[in-house]
Amino acid sequence: MTKIHHLRNATMVIETNNEVLLVDPMLGKKGTLPTFTYFKHKAQKNPITELPENSYEILEKVTHCLITHKHPDHLDKKGEEFLIKKNIPVTCSYKDEKEFKKRGLNIVNSIFYNDRVPFLGGEIEGISARHGYGFIAKPMGNVMGFYIKLNNNDSIYLSADTIYTDAVHQVLTTYNPTLSIVAGGSAQLDFFKPLLMTVDDIKTFVKNAPQKVLINHLEAVNHCPTTRKELNTIFSNDINKTVFIPNDGDVVTI
Repeated sequence: MTKIHHLRNATMVIETNNEVLLVDPMLGKKGTLPTFTYFKHKAQKNPITELPENSYEILEKVTHCLITHKHPDHLDKKGEEFLIKKNIPVTCSYKDEKEFKKRGLNIVNSIFYNDRVPFLGGEIEGISARHGYGFIAKPMGNVMGFYIKLNNNDSIYLSADTIYTDAVHQVLTTYNPTLSIVAGGSAQLDFFKPLLMTVDDIKTFVKNAPQKVLINHLEAVNHCPTTRKELNTIFSNDINKTVFIPNDGDVVTI
C-alpha cells in the first residue's frame, strides 16, 4: 500500500511500507516568498496559504527527498534548511546537481533523462518536461518529471511542472502507472502563455491516464488561477474513483 500525503502546492510525501519520500519541499510560512504576478492575477506574497498542521508529523518521518526543479515554489529556503538539518538524501536532475550541492544539499542520485536506475528498492526514470507553452518554456529552465516503480509494485508518474507533450503522452499510454500526478493550476505570469497545462490539456491527461490521477499545484501560489472547485465540477463523475483533487493535508491511498 502507498499513501500520498498532499501538503501544499506540489509538496507531498509518498509513504510506502519502508520509505517516506518528500517531493518538492516548499515548507515556508505563508507570505515568505514574493508575488509571482502583479496584474494578471492578484498580487499576493507566496505561499498564499499555510502548511496544514498535520504536515509536521509526517515530515518527521521523511527518509528521502525528490526535487523536480529549483523554482522556489518547489524548493524554498525552509525546505532547504529542513533537508540540510536532517541530512536527507536527495535525488534530482543531473542539471540541478551542481547548484543543489552548492546550497548544501546531500545529493545522492543525479538522474538523466530516459535513464532508469535503482531507487528505494525499486526504480526511477527521468522524464522530459516542458515548463510552459511557446517561448516562456526556455527562460523557465530545466524541469524533470519522474516515473517511479516502487518496491511494493505500485508505480507513480510525477509529471512535474509541464505542459502536455509527447513525452507525457508516452508515459501515460505505455508505462501504465498506478497513479499519475499532474500540476493543475494553469500557472501564468503577467506576460506570455501559461506555464502549466491548460484545463483542456488536464482533461487530455486524465483521459489518457491508464489508472488513477492526482491533481495538485492548486490554490497555493498566486499565479495559479485554476481552482479545486472548477476541477471538481469538470471531473465530478470521477472524483474519488479515478481522479483525486486533495485539499491541503489530505491523504490519498493507492
